[in-house]
Amino acid sequence: MRLLIVEDEKRLAVSLARGLTAEGYAVDVVHDGREGLFRASEGGYDLLILDIMLPGTNGYRICATLRAAGHDVPILMLTAKDGEYDEAEGLDTGADDYLTKPFSYVVLVARVKALLRRRSGAPSPVHVLGPLKVDTAARRVWVGQDEAALTTKEFAVLEQLVVRPGQIVSKAEILEHVWDFAYEGDPNIVEVYVSTLRRKLGADLIRTVRGAGYRLETGR
Repeated sequence: MRLLIVEDEKRLAVSLARGLTAEGYAVDVVHDGREGLFRASEGGYDLLILDIMLPGTNGYRICATLRAAGHDVPILMLTAKDGEYDEAEGLDTGADDYLTKPFSYVVLVARVKALLRRRSGAPSPVHVLGPLKVDTAARRVWVGQDEAALTTKEFAVLEQLVVRPGQIVSKAEILEHVWDFAYEGDPNIVEVYVSTLRRKLGADLIRTVRGAGYRLETGR
């Protein structure tokens, strides 16, 4: 899953990015409202963490502009302002949730996960596909009765396939949602992670569809 943080407090933004990256998300960070609106308008993000008080343009306007353009990306607003009118204004412009600074990082992560689950339409974060069971909330994977130990990046690649079982997911889509926009390495890194997942979870779990991408087999 790929997240965009638009926050002008650089220390806070970096701290959030590091924590969410450790949770397995691909995280991009910008510190200016106009740049944040530009990147969010390009699409490709699964969730936006948006401060209200920003240079360039504020979070209310970013949120309202995205909604007016038809973007349905979940938006979690952050602000140092406090009070029910500020919260109401944020929600009225189209935000999905709201946190007032200072906030607990644990609570922020819980809100992020809840918004992502809500967007997927899945009432349960547990996916059972043949012998494979994946808990996307706890980030745990089992093959039969045995739990498989995956790194955060391995899990993130697997998650892109799990949420679309039986569908072809392109290498470009995986790169976009698992690695941030600053990644300039070899795109074949996806093949390396797919190979590792096959070794850990089963050689016939992920099928390569030549010229198109990868598909998680559901009828093993």
